[in-house]
Amino acid sequence: MPATPPTAPSDPGTGPVPGTGPGLVTLADIEHAAGLIAGTAVRTPLVPFPTPGGDRFLLKAESLQPVGAFKLRGAYATIAGLPADERARGVVAHSSGNHAQAVAWTARALGIRCVLVIPHTTPGVKVEACIALGAEIVYVEPTLEARVETAEKLAAAHGFTLVAPFDDPRVIAGQGTVGLEIVRDEPDLDLVLVPVSGGGLVSGVAAAVKAVNPRARVVGVEPELAADARDSLRAGRPVAWAAEDTGRTVADALRVQRLGDLTFAHVRELVDDIVTVSEDEILLTMRRVAREARLIAEPGGAVAAAAYLYRRGELPPARTTVAVLSGGNVDPALFLDVLRQG
Repeated sequence: MPATPPTAPSDPGTGPVPGTGPGLVTLADIEHAAGLIAGTAVRTPLVPFPTPGGDRFLLKAESLQPVGAFKLRGAYATIAGLPADERARGVVAHSSGNHAQAVAWTARALGIRCVLVIPHTTPGVKVEACIALGAEIVYVEPTLEARVETAEKLAAAHGFTLVAPFDDPRVIAGQGTVGLEIVRDEPDLDLVLVPVSGGGLVSGVAAAVKAVNPRARVVGVEPELAADARDSLRAGRPVAWAAEDTGRTVADALRVQRLGDLTFAHVRELVDDIVTVSEDEILLTMRRVAREARLIAEPGGAVAAAAYLYRRGELPPARTTVAVLSGGNVDPALFLDVLRQG
């Protein structure tokens, strides 16, 4: 069962609104988001992963959030920061699962209506969690175009605020609190590895890390079967993959077909590289994280750790590395199969 949301906060009042000025999300934007989510999102720990030699490898355990993934940060920061009258009209979001659950959890906490546009291919465990939180579900085809079009129509028809899954400065600032916590806990770290889907998490983390520790490297990680962000960084422009191609990866949380325009701008400016991992490496990492770090990682949540464990030769040299374990909302049957295969 989903965790019980807290009592709705008072109106947040005025404060700096991320992205209203020129350029990218700033450290001030991220610190403002940190104030909005304080007492709601968990300040997750850096969990050591056993490694040979003197190098340190740490996991940022976002699977410990009340909704099982980092998405609560961006969703709550965005919705809690809305003017009270706008917030009262309700929200709509489109998502393959984790963002949807975060928006539903936030809406329940704030006592507002929530409608979710979800691909019909989304794992049942994620949809059931959203329904349990009181959200209304609208199923669509598993394409970004179908998701966006349906959500925009619902927003226009009912006066809902559309809470974007990644391409919004408020969401990016909220996700950036992950990076802010990392650099405050490990100010001398060398490398941060971040899963990449639509790019909101890696954008926010890179903005925070580079602002506090400019010498640290930030590297995004994708499945080989959904490597649109890698292709976009190489091409110097957003490159889209077809839904049937990204749909092949087991990492359902990372099946977005392309970066957003705003997230691509952050990636191009702040992210040092993007590497990919195989399907086998993702599943092996899920098993190793469970056995060696005592944490549950969904496939999309395991990719950053997989890059360290199996693609280290493609990464910058580092004595201290942090990988963001972005979520743990794995289908129980899949997780059982992963453990059994070991």
